[in-house]
Amino acid sequence: MAHGGGGRLALVQPIVAGLVAGVTGFASSFALVIAGLRHTGADEAQASSGLLVVAVVTGVLGLALSLATRLPIAIVWSTPGAALLLASDTTAAFRDVVGAMLLAGALIAVTGMWPWLARLVTRIPKPIASAMLAGILFPICLAPVQAAVEWPLLALPIILTWLVLARFAPRWAVPAAVLVTIVVVAVSSAGVDLGGAAPVLVLTAPGFDLATVLGVGLPLYFVTMAGQNVPGIAVLQTFGYERVPVRSALGLTGLGTVVAAPFGGIPGNLAAITAAMVAGPDAAPERERRWIAAVAAGATMALLGLGAGLAAAIVTASPPIIITAVAGLALLGALVASISSALEDVEHRLVAIVTFLVAVSGISIAGVGSPFWALLVGGTVMLLFRRPRRTGRRTAG
Repeated sequence: MAHGGGGRLALVQPIVAGLVAGVTGFASSFALVIAGLRHTGADEAQASSGLLVVAVVTGVLGLALSLATRLPIAIVWSTPGAALLLASDTTAAFRDVVGAMLLAGALIAVTGMWPWLARLVTRIPKPIASAMLAGILFPICLAPVQAAVEWPLLALPIILTWLVLARFAPRWAVPAAVLVTIVVVAVSSAGVDLGGAAPVLVLTAPGFDLATVLGVGLPLYFVTMAGQNVPGIAVLQTFGYERVPVRSALGLTGLGTVVAAPFGGIPGNLAAITAAMVAGPDAAPERERRWIAAVAAGATMALLGLGAGLAAAIVTASPPIIITAVAGLALLGALVASISSALEDVEHRLVAIVTFLVAVSGISIAGVGSPFWALLVGGTVMLLFRRPRRTGRRTAG
C-alpha cells in the first residue's frame, strides 16, 4: 500500500509541472499567434483556426514523442515565427502567407531527413541569426511603451501586473498579464462576441508568391530553426539528455506544419523555455520520470487549443496595440537573450549591428521584407570583414 501511494505521489510532481508548463506556454504567446495571423491578412475565423490547429498538433506531437522515447520532449509553436508575422509588412493575400508557412514546414521536414542540411542551417553565424531575431522582436517590444501612452487606462494595469510578478514570480508574470488583459478588455469594451467561440477549422487554399516566399517563408524557416530548434536541443542536452531524437523531432514537426498550415497553423518546433520546465529537476528529481511532465504539457496544450475561438474573440475585442503590448512583454526575455547573443563575439559586433538595423528597419524591396535582407546584408558584411588566415612558416625563436 505504501509503495502504491508513494508511486502515485511520485506522479504528482511531474504531472503538475507539465500542467504549469502547458498553461504557461499557451498563455504566454497565444495572443502573439493570433495577432501575427491577423496582421498578415487572416480574418478572425482563420486566426482562431490557426491557433486551434497549431496548439493541438504541437501538443499531440510532444505527447507522442515523449511517450515513444521516454524523454521530456516538449513541442510548441514557433514564437519567433509568430513575431516575424506580426513584424512583417507584407501586402500579400493570406493564402500566399499560408503557402509560405507550408514551405517553411516542408523545409523543416527536409532538414530532419538530411542531417547535412541541419548542420548547414545551424552553422548560420550566431551574430547574424541572433541580430536578425532581435530586429524582428524589437518593434514588438516597443509596444508596451506606445500602449502606455495611447491607452494608459488599459495598458498600465497590464504592465504593472507583469512588472510586479516579473520581480517576485517570474514564471507567472506573462500569464497574469494576459489574465489582466482579458479583464481589462471585458470591462472596457462593449463586450466580447462569443458567437465564434466554438472550435472550428477553416481551410485556406495555399497560394504561391515569390516575394512572400523570400520575405516570409525562408525567414520563418530560419528563425524557427535558429531561434527555437537549436536552443531546444541545447536545453535538453544541458539537463543531461545527450541522445535527443533530433531527426524525428524535426521531421515530425515539419510534417505537422505541412498539415497545419492550410488551416492557418504556424510552424511547430522543439520548445526551449517549456523544455526547461519539463526537463529540469523541478519536474522530477529523477531524470527518468521527467518525460511524464512533457506528456502532461502536451496534453494541456492540445486541450487549451480547443479554446482558440474564445482567445480570438478576446483579441479581436481589444485595441491591436494592447495585444501587441502583451506580446512585447512576453518577448522581452527573448529580446535580451538575442541581443546578448548577437553582441557576444566582439570581433563580429559590427556585423551584428548592421544585421539588426536592416532587420528593424522594416524595409521592403521588390516585395521582400527586411528579415531576408538582414540575413543577406549581414552575411555580406561578415565576408567583407573576414580576416585573412595567416600563412607561412613560423620563424624559430
